[in-house]
Amino acid sequence: MFERFTTQGRAVVFHAQDEARRLGHGYIGTEHLLLGLLDEGSGVAYSVLHGAGLDRERVRADIARLVPSGTGPLGDEDAEALQAIGIDLAAVRAKIEEVFGPGALDPPCPPPRRGLLRRRRAATPPPGGWIPFTVRSKKVLELSLREAISLHHNYLGPEHVLLGLIREGQGLAARILTEAGLGLNDLRARAIAARDQAA
Repeated sequence: MFERFTTQGRAVVFHAQDEARRLGHGYIGTEHLLLGLLDEGSGVAYSVLHGAGLDRERVRADIARLVPSGTGPLGDEDAEALQAIGIDLAAVRAKIEEVFGPGALDPPCPPPRRGLLRRRRAATPPPGGWIPFTVRSKKVLELSLREAISLHHNYLGPEHVLLGLIREGQGLAARILTEAGLGLNDLRARAIAARDQAA
């Protein structure tokens, strides 16, 4: 699927990875994809989100409020649920890293992929290591492809990622959008109209 991404579409994913690192998260969630879309190089998607009143700093602040740094894909609600049964998530993480070293809970690098003639290619992790996608962010990327297909586009750009994010509608990014007073259906209509206007 990644081969269908435009240069701008790939940049959204790379910016999402950078944002996840900046926030101290060991995963790429829907919220990081939203931050990736808020880069000025994201074209139509940036215009739609910025025109709706969102900016990167506001979204970062919302993420920091909703997801404590270093908790991984577990958020406040998960930490509260564990606290209710007497487990302090932050204390558990701290103890594990004290015993096993910093980064002990980070996901391992994936095994090297097999190339032509079934030979192993060396895995070259990006600087700072691999950051996996959450199930929801993978779903957003899958829905982006479906959006592109339904619009009869043979490429995936930032506008398709935005449409996939809106269509998924359950992740932290959708929560941030709705808490900002944006209706997902209205935002979808704006994105499609802006895409048609740009074409």
